[in-house]
Amino acid sequence: MRNRIAELRRERRVTQEELGEAVGVTRQTIISLENGRYNASLLLAHRLARYFGLAIEELFLFEEEDVT
Repeated sequence: MRNRIAELRRERRVTQEELGEAVGVTRQTIISLENGRYNASLLLAHRLARYFGLAIEELFLFEEEDVT
């Protein structure tokens, strides 16, 4: 599953630390999300989507093979 977190964070000139604080996780969690090493829980996905003013589906890009 890909996501647009790094792209959107850079556009808004927000650091990983600031984003983490805003959604209640550590900078390391944001790094792992951006690098695709960690999939967000539904609660975290919701918090991130709200932060960026997007639907979860606009932030996290699901592909068919991700569903199986």
